[in-house]
Amino acid sequence: MSSLLTVLRRFIVLAALILGAQLRADDLKVAVFDVDATPPVGAMMAYDPVKAQGELGLRARGIVLLGAGEPIVFCAVDWIGIANEGNDVFRQTLAEVAGTSPSRVAVHTLHQHDAPMCDFGTERLLQEVKTPLQCYDGTFAREVLVRLKVAIQAALPEAKPVTQIGLGRAEVKEVASNRRILGPDGKVRVTRYTATKDPAVRAEPEGTIDPEVSLVSFWNGDAPVAVLSYYACHPQSYYRTGVANPDFPGIARYLRGLEVPDALHIHFNGAGGNLGAGKYNDGSHAMREVLGQRLADGMKRAWEATEKFPITAKDVGWQVEPVAIPPAPFLTAPELEKMLHAPASATINGTAASLVWLRRCEAGHKVELGCLRLGKARILHMPGELFVEYQLAAKKMRPELFVTMAAYGDYGPGYIGTSIGYEQGGYETSRPASHVAPSVETVLTDGMRKLLRDE
Repeated sequence: MSSLLTVLRRFIVLAALILGAQLRADDLKVAVFDVDATPPVGAMMAYDPVKAQGELGLRARGIVLLGAGEPIVFCAVDWIGIANEGNDVFRQTLAEVAGTSPSRVAVHTLHQHDAPMCDFGTERLLQEVKTPLQCYDGTFAREVLVRLKVAIQAALPEAKPVTQIGLGRAEVKEVASNRRILGPDGKVRVTRYTATKDPAVRAEPEGTIDPEVSLVSFWNGDAPVAVLSYYACHPQSYYRTGVANPDFPGIARYLRGLEVPDALHIHFNGAGGNLGAGKYNDGSHAMREVLGQRLADGMKRAWEATEKFPITAKDVGWQVEPVAIPPAPFLTAPELEKMLHAPASATINGTAASLVWLRRCEAGHKVELGCLRLGKARILHMPGELFVEYQLAAKKMRPELFVTMAAYGDYGPGYIGTSIGYEQGGYETSRPASHVAPSVETVLTDGMRKLLRDE
């Protein structure tokens, strides 16, 4: 009898150990990080040097998801763009500190214009031709990378269990409008930029947009830990002030942080390449607050409409689809190299960025499209200044799921239009705004379809 009891006890202990190991394997945790990404006075932003500090600075915020295989890292930065080798280095650095691979890291910008640019490849090329670096001086970007490393190192031991995710959507009213207004011939007649003073242009129809802001929240029991928001629109109200600022999305994020202070609020710009606030924004200073409040109102209603679902690590997945984005046909290395060495060239910095992108394409570089699976949610991670049609198409591919999108990943491609968009003309698909060929639509659409099909 005693031997039988001994065997039984051992069996119970072994079963408990196996069950405990299984429970630990299913544990899902999230770590949050947040650093100041505001350049100092004198540093160069995308267009102008910083001459003063403002009330709201720039942030680099993100999460590390733990427990679903290797860690998954997402980071959103209040900069105009992180391109080419800059995006590579950001992903590699965050991967190293989080203990994962760069393919499981997505770095995006929100595309504010009174903000820095980062492209280490272009920086190096300009150094080689002994040209002033201007916005491609990567000194401050490297400082922010150090801050991110320190922040993630501190965040990982403080990771919180995730027991539920929340999913919510709501319409944002009178913020986004389409920038491209077509004439009777089907060509772009006028571009309604993000600040439009002409009342006749503002009076044009809103056009094709995605009016929804999407919220994905992570919960530890009844406590929200992080809230990720996604909305497609150029984020400028007005700019070239000499003061780094997060513009109206930063105001909206700040207001939501005041109302839900226990969670870190992280905002991503969706496929807003051909969208702006131009219909509703005359560029006056007062409109920055108005647009921020309107976006915050949409976020609040999405929060109030949020449904929560239990989740474990088995409900989480990350897939990438590497794609070769075709470069624009007007980009040729001999011409760009000639322009790069032309005396007194006013466009030398833009030429260098174009050449860096072209060389990467010709070397076989592929951009990794990503998709996060969170239960019934799918979050696509995409490069460049995508047209909103990509986001709308993605939602139609899986209408039974909660699909949303973060664009402005690798900023190297610049604007990414649709095939017909290149036929229509307009600024966004012109040289040198877009670095890609019209066939890009097929490449990206096929990539999105593969990612959304994989389970």
